[in-house]
This record gives sequence, C-alpha cells and structure tokens, in this order.
Amino acid sequence: MKSILYVLTALSVFGLALWAYQENYRTQQVVKETQALQGEIGVAQVKLAVLNAEWAYLNRPDRLRELADLNFERMGLLPLRAEQFGRADQIAYAEDPDLPVVEPIELQAITDIQALGEVQIP
Repeated sequence: MKSILYVLTALSVFGLALWAYQENYRTQQVVKETQALQGEIGVAQVKLAVLNAEWAYLNRPDRLRELADLNFERMGLLPLRAEQFGRADQIAYAEDPDLPVVEPIELQAITDIQALGEVQIP
C-alpha cells in the first residue's frame, strides 16, 4: 500500500512540475507579446506627436492667410467675420411635448472697453 502511495505522490509531483513548466513558458510568451505591443504603442505615439506637430505647423494663421490670398481668384476665400454667424435664438428646435417651455435668454457681448472696467466679478 505504501508503494502505491509513493508512486501516486511521485506522479502528482511530476504532473505539477509539468504544469508549472508549461505555465512558465506561457507566461514568458505573454510577457514577450506585451513588450511587443508596448513597443508598437510607443512608435504610434511618436508618429502621432509628429503628425500633431505637422498639423500645427501647416495651420499657422499667417500661412493660411497667404494661401487664401494666393488662391483667392480660384477659391474665393474671405476672412471670417462676426456677421457670418447666426445668433443662438435663431436655432430652430423640434417641438417636443415632454420638454418644459423655457423663455429665451437674450445674449449680449461686451464690446465697450469702459463697460469691461465696470463689471465686477465677486
């Protein structure tokens, strides 16, 4: 009976050693894949930083103004003015009977420099 117990114990130890060996290699493989993904993420972040820098360089206002001037005859681009935009109260919303009725709020911009000095922030 003791010999069967010794054999079963030896087999269980051998089985556990085999399982631990396999888990070790699986873990190493996952670590390698994670490092590869981290490297790819790093490369992608560097590319994104370069693209953001190029975008900022190409969208400089002075450069865009020059391009608009050079291509005015072909494209007819004009500078933006405040009159080209609508007011908030001109937006048409779909009527929803479940929504409460809200009185419109008049929006005003402070354009006078003296009025800016009179405004006190608490």
